[in-house]
Amino acid sequence: MKKIILIGRSEAGKTTLTQALKGEKVTYKKTQYVNYFDVIIDTPGEYLQTARLGAALALYSYEADVVGLLASSTEPFSLYPPNITCMVNREVIGIVTKIDKAEGNPDRAARWLKTAGCKTIFYVNSTTGEGVSDILEHLREPGDIMPWELSQT
Repeated sequence: MKKIILIGRSEAGKTTLTQALKGEKVTYKKTQYVNYFDVIIDTPGEYLQTARLGAALALYSYEADVVGLLASSTEPFSLYPPNITCMVNREVIGIVTKIDKAEGNPDRAARWLKTAGCKTIFYVNSTTGEGVSDILEHLREPGDIMPWELSQT
């Protein structure tokens, strides 16, 4: 499976999505440092929100095959500058989170991610699992057996 690094502001849903991608029970946990899992790198929002730490994200991205930029549908503004995806030589996908929130605007979040340079956008609700399998399928490599296929083998 391709390794993904998740980048987004605090409370964008990176850790919750990490738990959903791993098939774990979703519980809120504040990420204090960069967490490495088999195929997921979960980063603290402060790395994106603080100029001095932002350069570290570029370095960490070189340890992944895919960069996932997250934008919550509830965010009032975007931290991603236009065409930022050209800063890394990796595939960059956009992930709109919290698509179930009444106060959210998933289409606006997707527009921000497209402006940042993301050509592929996923919409997820990590609590219900909606859209999570789409991301896993995108990360699949030949020969990978997905969790939902285990009972079929």
